[in-house]
Amino acid sequence: MSQDSLDRLLAGRFPNPDGPGPLSVPTRQVLIADSLAGQEAALVAGLTLGRRLAVVCDARTQAALGARVTAALEAAGPVEVVVLDGEPHADDRTAAAVRARTATCDALVAVGSGTINDLCKYAAHLDGKPYAVFPTAPSMNGYTSANAAITEDGHKRSLPATSAVAVFADLAVLAAAPPRLICSGLGDSACRPTAQTDWLLSHLLLGTPYREAPFALLAEDEAELLARPEALLAGDLSAMRRLVRTLMLSGFGMTICGGSQPASQGEHLISHYLEMLGDPAWPPPYHGEQIAVTTLTMARLQERMLAGGPPALAPETVDEAALAAHFGRDLGRSCWRQFATKARLDAAALGAHLARIWPETADRLARVSRPGRVLADVLRRAGAPTAPADLGVPPVFYRTAVLHAREIRDRYTFLDLAAAAGVLDAFAVAESADA
Repeated sequence: MSQDSLDRLLAGRFPNPDGPGPLSVPTRQVLIADSLAGQEAALVAGLTLGRRLAVVCDARTQAALGARVTAALEAAGPVEVVVLDGEPHADDRTAAAVRARTATCDALVAVGSGTINDLCKYAAHLDGKPYAVFPTAPSMNGYTSANAAITEDGHKRSLPATSAVAVFADLAVLAAAPPRLICSGLGDSACRPTAQTDWLLSHLLLGTPYREAPFALLAEDEAELLARPEALLAGDLSAMRRLVRTLMLSGFGMTICGGSQPASQGEHLISHYLEMLGDPAWPPPYHGEQIAVTTLTMARLQERMLAGGPPALAPETVDEAALAAHFGRDLGRSCWRQFATKARLDAAALGAHLARIWPETADRLARVSRPGRVLADVLRRAGAPTAPADLGVPPVFYRTAVLHAREIRDRYTFLDLAAAAGVLDAFAVAESADA
């Protein structure tokens, strides 16, 4: 595949590996340049977003790029500057506050990374407005996705959101981001193998929809990114460009599929559990830092299960009462609405089906997975976290997260297969012991 896959996708010329015709995405422009200084006003003006714009950032992203973007746009027309206080969270309350403060604006211009981007795309979706984004860190893959990770009443969910009209990535700004944020982006990229393996398992076992398109988009950029991870923290703009391209293409993969399935499976469930139920007093990791660690857990679980024969599956023992006891009444009820579909699966029929298709299924899954030791080496070379202790997560809590993460969503992953096979508990103990 040629290295202009991003340009071909935006131009509607990337062939669809799942069917006829080329792939298409709603985003009109992704500009990745060594520097965009002095071009901000012209870039935004070319999008015809409306007369009154809102620039949304927080104190940190305002200092990194927001003040520069604001000054450029104010020279061209009226701008509502929204600087969120403290360290904002991507939750329903903060999204409501963003909507209130941008109510008189025609469009939103996000200047930030994960939280700011998710809040803006979600607010824009609810209000039917366009938005564009100037990233301040290569920390996650949501800049080009049409979904947002929003916490509602304590339950972190992936919700429909507006696709960015344009993404303007200044590599000089991104390379100057804190090293932890750069490692976070690498962590969010390293989960492709575990997410694809989980999603393909669900497809082969349960017949859930699955597509190859997201992974075809990533093939060449991912290989080169993982080959030189240490260059990311050395100020190498070519390596940074590769990471940014990988993150953009991963986000587009989610948009093409209409959901986060190609980039968010078991590893994200464990991460969501940590975010939902972790002690607020613990040092807060970035999302991609957690994904780095939880990806290694899922890679080891997948590798272990694929090395054996088809497991015998026992009926599900978790019911609504168990979720209420573990998560509390309200959150437990919300989780049960997601988990109930999996709880009702016929274990005997599923086990018999798995036994019939196992050799071919295991072989196909192994071809898209990567060994945990390989991914761990990539992450270590960049200085990314690789163990729960690196996140400040106590071993007992990490064990609980591995055991119960599958209960917060309806996605069927190797966590569910391991639970039905009776091996998840012992695996979780081993993972937490290694912490």
